[in-house]
Amino acid sequence: MNIALIGYGKMGKEIEKIALQRGHKISLIIDVNNPQDFSAENVKNIDAAIEFTIPSTAVNNIKKCIDFGVPVVCGTTGWIAAKSEVEQYCIQKKGCFFYASNYSLGVNLFFRLNKYLAQMMSKFELYNPSMVEVHHTQKLDAPSGTAISLAEDILALNPHKSKWVNHTESAPDELSIISVREDPAPGKHTITYDSDVDLISICHDAKNRRGLALGAVVAAEFVAGKTGCYSMDDVLKDVL
Repeated sequence: MNIALIGYGKMGKEIEKIALQRGHKISLIIDVNNPQDFSAENVKNIDAAIEFTIPSTAVNNIKKCIDFGVPVVCGTTGWIAAKSEVEQYCIQKKGCFFYASNYSLGVNLFFRLNKYLAQMMSKFELYNPSMVEVHHTQKLDAPSGTAISLAEDILALNPHKSKWVNHTESAPDELSIISVREDPAPGKHTITYDSDVDLISICHDAKNRRGLALGAVVAAEFVAGKTGCYSMDDVLKDVL
Protein backbone atom coordinates (compact mmCIF):
# COMPACT_ATOMS: atom_id res chain seq x y z
CA MET A 1 0.00 0.00 0.00
CA ASN A 2 0.95 3.61 -0.57
CA ILE A 3 0.16 5.49 2.64
CA ALA A 4 0.03 9.22 3.31
CA LEU A 5 0.78 10.44 6.82
CA ILE A 6 -0.99 13.65 7.75
CA GLY A 7 0.78 14.76 10.90
CA TYR A 8 4.34 13.70 11.64
CA GLY A 9 4.68 14.02 15.37
CA LYS A 10 5.43 11.17 17.77
CA MET A 11 2.43 9.15 16.61
CA GLY A 12 3.15 9.78 12.95
CA LYS A 13 6.71 8.54 13.34
CA GLU A 14 5.55 5.43 15.23
CA ILE A 15 2.96 4.71 12.52
CA GLU A 16 5.67 5.06 9.89
CA LYS A 17 7.77 2.38 11.61
CA ILE A 18 4.86 -0.06 11.84
CA ALA A 19 3.74 0.58 8.25
CA LEU A 20 7.23 -0.09 6.89
CA GLN A 21 7.50 -3.26 9.00
CA ARG A 22 4.24 -4.48 7.44
CA GLY A 23 5.57 -3.96 3.92
CA HIS A 24 3.87 -0.66 3.09
CA LYS A 25 5.34 2.51 1.61
CA ILE A 26 5.03 5.99 3.09
CA SER A 27 4.55 7.90 -0.15
CA LEU A 28 3.61 11.30 1.31
CA ILE A 29 4.14 13.07 4.62
CA ILE A 30 2.19 16.25 5.38
CA ASP A 31 3.14 18.31 8.43
CA VAL A 32 3.11 21.93 9.57
CA ASN A 33 6.12 22.69 7.39
CA ASN A 34 4.59 21.64 4.04
CA PRO A 35 0.78 22.10 4.01
CA GLN A 36 1.02 23.18 0.37
CA ASP A 37 1.94 19.58 -0.55
CA PHE A 38 -1.50 18.35 0.53
CA SER A 39 -2.93 18.45 -2.98
CA ALA A 40 -4.97 16.25 -5.32
CA GLU A 41 -1.92 15.74 -7.51
CA ASN A 42 0.23 14.48 -4.65
CA VAL A 43 -2.35 11.98 -3.36
CA LYS A 44 -3.47 10.49 -6.67
CA ASN A 45 -1.54 7.25 -6.02
CA ILE A 46 -2.32 7.05 -2.28
CA ASP A 47 -4.30 4.01 -1.10
CA ALA A 48 -5.09 5.42 2.36
CA ALA A 49 -4.22 8.41 4.53
CA ILE A 50 -3.65 8.29 8.29
CA GLU A 51 -4.42 11.56 10.07
CA PHE A 52 -2.98 12.35 13.52
CA THR A 53 -2.82 16.12 13.95
CA ILE A 54 -4.65 18.53 16.28
CA PRO A 55 -8.39 19.13 16.86
CA SER A 56 -8.46 22.48 15.04
CA THR A 57 -7.18 21.01 11.76
CA ALA A 58 -8.63 17.48 11.78
CA VAL A 59 -12.00 18.20 10.14
CA ASN A 60 -10.46 20.12 7.25
CA ASN A 61 -7.85 17.40 6.72
CA ILE A 62 -10.51 14.67 6.65
CA LYS A 63 -12.70 16.58 4.21
CA LYS A 64 -9.75 17.21 1.90
CA CYS A 65 -8.98 13.50 1.80
CA ILE A 66 -12.62 12.75 1.01
CA ASP A 67 -12.61 15.42 -1.72
CA PHE A 68 -9.48 13.85 -3.22
CA GLY A 69 -11.01 10.35 -3.15
CA VAL A 70 -8.54 9.02 -0.55
CA PRO A 71 -9.79 6.77 2.29
CA VAL A 72 -8.82 8.47 5.54
CA VAL A 73 -8.14 6.99 8.98
CA CYS A 74 -8.37 9.65 11.70
CA GLY A 75 -6.83 9.27 15.14
CA THR A 76 -7.08 12.90 16.22
CA THR A 77 -9.41 13.42 19.17
CA GLY A 78 -10.99 16.55 20.64
CA TRP A 79 -13.23 17.40 17.64
CA ILE A 80 -15.99 14.83 18.26
CA ALA A 81 -18.77 17.45 18.11
CA ALA A 82 -18.24 17.61 14.33
CA LYS A 83 -18.18 13.83 13.78
CA SER A 84 -21.78 13.59 12.49
CA GLU A 85 -21.10 16.42 10.06
CA VAL A 86 -17.98 14.65 8.75
CA GLU A 87 -19.84 11.34 8.39
CA GLN A 88 -22.61 13.04 6.39
CA TYR A 89 -20.00 14.75 4.21
CA CYS A 90 -18.33 11.38 3.61
CA ILE A 91 -21.63 9.75 2.62
CA GLN A 92 -22.59 12.61 0.29
CA LYS A 93 -19.20 12.50 -1.43
CA LYS A 94 -19.12 8.67 -1.49
CA GLY A 95 -15.81 8.77 0.35
CA CYS A 96 -14.30 6.58 3.05
CA PHE A 97 -13.80 7.71 6.65
CA PHE A 98 -12.54 5.63 9.58
CA TYR A 99 -12.56 7.00 13.13
CA ALA A 100 -11.66 5.55 16.50
CA SER A 101 -11.02 7.40 19.74
CA ASN A 102 -8.32 4.78 20.35
CA TYR A 103 -6.78 2.29 17.91
CA SER A 104 -5.24 -0.07 20.45
CA LEU A 105 -6.58 -3.64 20.40
CA GLY A 106 -6.27 -3.71 24.19
CA VAL A 107 -8.29 -0.53 24.58
CA ASN A 108 -11.02 -1.84 22.28
CA LEU A 109 -11.21 -4.99 24.40
CA PHE A 110 -11.36 -2.65 27.40
CA PHE A 111 -14.32 -0.85 25.79
CA ARG A 112 -16.17 -4.19 25.71
CA LEU A 113 -15.22 -4.92 29.34
CA ASN A 114 -16.40 -1.45 30.39
CA LYS A 115 -19.82 -2.01 28.82
CA TYR A 116 -20.15 -5.42 30.44
CA LEU A 117 -19.28 -4.07 33.89
CA ALA A 118 -21.49 -0.99 33.45
CA GLN A 119 -24.43 -3.21 32.59
CA MET A 120 -23.94 -5.28 35.74
CA MET A 121 -23.33 -2.31 38.04
CA SER A 122 -26.33 -0.32 36.75
CA LYS A 123 -28.55 -2.40 39.04
CA PHE A 124 -26.67 -1.31 42.17
CA GLU A 125 -27.06 2.38 42.98
CA LEU A 126 -24.81 2.10 46.06
CA TYR A 127 -21.79 1.87 43.70
CA ASN A 128 -20.76 5.24 42.29
CA PRO A 129 -18.75 5.16 39.05
CA SER A 130 -15.93 7.59 38.27
CA MET A 131 -12.88 7.72 36.04
CA VAL A 132 -9.29 8.94 36.05
CA GLU A 133 -7.31 9.31 32.81
CA VAL A 134 -3.59 10.04 32.68
CA HIS A 135 -1.72 11.24 29.59
CA HIS A 136 1.50 13.03 28.65
CA THR A 137 1.66 16.81 28.89
CA GLN A 138 1.63 17.29 25.10
CA LYS A 139 -1.91 15.94 24.81
CA LEU A 140 -4.07 18.93 23.95
CA ASP A 141 -7.57 17.65 24.73
CA ALA A 142 -9.00 16.80 28.13
CA PRO A 143 -10.65 14.50 28.85
CA SER A 144 -9.15 12.14 26.31
CA GLY A 145 -11.25 10.82 23.45
CA THR A 146 -10.91 7.36 24.97
CA ALA A 147 -12.23 8.62 28.31
CA ILE A 148 -15.21 10.23 26.60
CA SER A 149 -16.00 7.00 24.74
CA LEU A 150 -15.82 5.03 28.00
CA ALA A 151 -17.97 7.60 29.78
CA GLU A 152 -20.62 7.67 27.05
CA ASP A 153 -20.88 3.88 27.22
CA ILE A 154 -21.39 4.06 31.01
CA LEU A 155 -24.02 6.79 30.66
CA ALA A 156 -25.93 4.71 28.10
CA LEU A 157 -26.21 1.86 30.58
CA ASN A 158 -26.39 3.52 34.01
CA PRO A 159 -29.78 5.11 34.80
CA HIS A 160 -28.33 7.03 37.75
CA LYS A 161 -25.91 9.12 35.66
CA SER A 162 -26.97 11.63 33.00
CA LYS A 163 -23.77 13.44 32.01
CA TRP A 164 -20.00 13.37 32.44
CA VAL A 165 -17.97 16.25 33.88
CA ASN A 166 -14.25 16.89 33.74
CA HIS A 167 -13.91 17.46 37.48
CA THR A 168 -15.03 15.93 40.75
CA GLU A 169 -18.78 15.40 40.63
CA SER A 170 -20.95 18.07 42.26
CA ALA A 171 -24.30 16.31 41.73
CA PRO A 172 -25.38 12.66 42.03
CA ASP A 173 -26.19 12.36 38.31
CA GLU A 174 -22.69 13.43 37.21
CA LEU A 175 -20.00 10.98 36.11
CA SER A 176 -16.65 12.40 37.18
CA ILE A 177 -13.64 12.23 34.84
CA ILE A 178 -10.39 13.48 36.34
CA SER A 179 -7.71 14.31 33.75
CA VAL A 180 -4.06 14.17 34.79
CA ARG A 181 -1.23 15.37 32.52
CA GLU A 182 2.26 14.17 33.40
CA ASP A 183 5.32 12.74 31.64
CA PRO A 184 5.94 10.09 30.57
CA ALA A 185 2.43 8.68 30.19
CA PRO A 186 1.24 7.10 26.90
CA GLY A 187 -2.26 6.69 28.35
CA LYS A 188 -3.94 5.16 31.38
CA HIS A 189 -7.69 4.89 32.05
CA THR A 190 -9.07 3.67 35.37
CA ILE A 191 -12.78 3.20 36.01
CA THR A 192 -13.87 2.81 39.61
CA TYR A 193 -17.15 1.79 41.24
CA ASP A 194 -16.97 2.92 44.85
CA SER A 195 -19.30 2.17 47.75
CA ASP A 196 -19.23 2.49 51.53
CA VAL A 197 -18.13 -1.12 51.89
CA ASP A 198 -15.82 -1.83 48.95
CA LEU A 199 -14.42 -0.69 45.63
CA ILE A 200 -14.31 -2.30 42.19
CA SER A 201 -12.03 -0.99 39.46
CA ILE A 202 -10.80 -1.86 35.97
CA CYS A 203 -7.79 -0.28 34.28
CA HIS A 204 -6.06 -0.11 30.92
CA ASP A 205 -2.47 1.15 31.07
CA ALA A 206 -0.65 1.61 27.75
CA LYS A 207 3.09 0.87 27.91
CA ASN A 208 3.91 2.73 24.68
CA ARG A 209 2.41 4.04 21.43
CA ARG A 210 3.04 0.90 19.37
CA GLY A 211 -0.40 -0.57 20.01
CA LEU A 212 -2.05 2.62 18.76
CA ALA A 213 0.19 2.75 15.70
CA LEU A 214 -0.46 -0.88 14.78
CA GLY A 215 -4.21 -0.38 15.04
CA ALA A 216 -4.06 2.69 12.80
CA VAL A 217 -2.10 0.82 10.13
CA VAL A 218 -4.49 -2.15 10.31
CA ALA A 219 -7.36 0.33 9.88
CA ALA A 220 -5.63 1.79 6.80
CA GLU A 221 -5.30 -1.72 5.37
CA PHE A 222 -9.01 -2.24 6.06
CA VAL A 223 -10.27 0.91 4.30
CA ALA A 224 -8.21 0.63 1.11
CA GLY A 225 -10.64 0.45 -1.80
CA LYS A 226 -13.75 0.94 0.38
CA THR A 227 -16.40 3.63 0.71
CA GLY A 228 -18.46 4.40 3.80
CA CYS A 229 -17.88 5.19 7.48
CA TYR A 230 -16.13 2.69 9.72
CA SER A 231 -14.77 2.13 13.23
CA MET A 232 -12.69 -0.42 15.10
CA ASP A 233 -15.85 -2.45 15.65
CA ASP A 234 -15.86 -3.17 11.91
CA VAL A 235 -12.25 -4.35 12.02
CA LEU A 236 -12.76 -6.51 15.09
CA LYS A 237 -16.25 -7.89 14.45
CA ASP A 238 -14.90 -11.19 13.13
CA VAL A 239 -12.82 -11.83 16.25
CA LEU A 240 -14.94 -10.36 19.07
